[in-house]
Amino acid sequence: MQIKRFVLSVLILFAVTNYVFAQTVTDTVQKKKKKYQAKAPETIPFGKEAFAASKNTTVRWLGMAGFLVNSRGTTFMIDPLLEGYDMPLLMKFPILPKDVPHLDAIMATHSDNDHYSVATFKDLSAVTGEYHSTIYVDSLMRNEGLHSFGHKIGGTFKFGNTVCKLIPADHAWQNSYKGASNRHFEPGDACGFWFATPDGTIYATGDSRPMEEQLHMPAPDVILLDYSEDAQWHLGLEGSAKLLNAYPNAIVLLGHWGFVDAPDFAPFNGDPAKLMKLVVNPGRIKVLAPGEPFKLKSLKKN
Repeated sequence: MQIKRFVLSVLILFAVTNYVFAQTVTDTVQKKKKKYQAKAPETIPFGKEAFAASKNTTVRWLGMAGFLVNSRGTTFMIDPLLEGYDMPLLMKFPILPKDVPHLDAIMATHSDNDHYSVATFKDLSAVTGEYHSTIYVDSLMRNEGLHSFGHKIGGTFKFGNTVCKLIPADHAWQNSYKGASNRHFEPGDACGFWFATPDGTIYATGDSRPMEEQLHMPAPDVILLDYSEDAQWHLGLEGSAKLLNAYPNAIVLLGHWGFVDAPDFAPFNGDPAKLMKLVVNPGRIKVLAPGEPFKLKSLKKN
């Protein structure tokens, strides 16, 4: 009897050990599969030199969804997030708020904290001339004591040598999730931006589902694409390709991808290689490193 019990115990121990080993192997394989995501090139830090006057217009990706534009000395940022985000990051920011010497303006496309970063916007307020967004986001910025202005979709304003127009965007995801917000989000609460600079035009899409209006604008020289494979509340892969193919000669600079360490979270994931397979003239998609400068050139002049 004791021998039988011993043999049974050994068999049970063997079975449990095999199960634990197999489960460990399975978990490891699954983790490896989940961990893949396209990652941006290594960050290229920059400093005050990026804000100096020049004879051209330069665009830099700030990481996340943010961009810095220096148009012959008129400097502005779109959706800058340079500190204090609540998710782990794959990359370092190319510049911190304390190192920014001057900005003529900052634009926010909508109220999500990866686009309207309260900490970043407030820490840049001492060196920023003015803030611009939709009427709703303007109300949030004013509550934080920022020198801000709100605009309707289609509204225009000027700062320095640059004219800006608000472009439609559809990103009212809060309305579909109970408890996500205590207000109902309207179509005009989020936007994209169109910039006319002395060296060409820039279309910053903002986060948006596909919209017919986005396909029938004058051809921009550069598109700042909030690129995500989440097709529910963003353009998604196919929507991004459709937008880019509507403007087949525009240069494309990607944001909103390869920066957040979240391989299973579609909104922050997009593989440039997949997008290049679906667009006309794929070489015009520039995979910039955060902080890497890109010189804007007018397509008409080219």
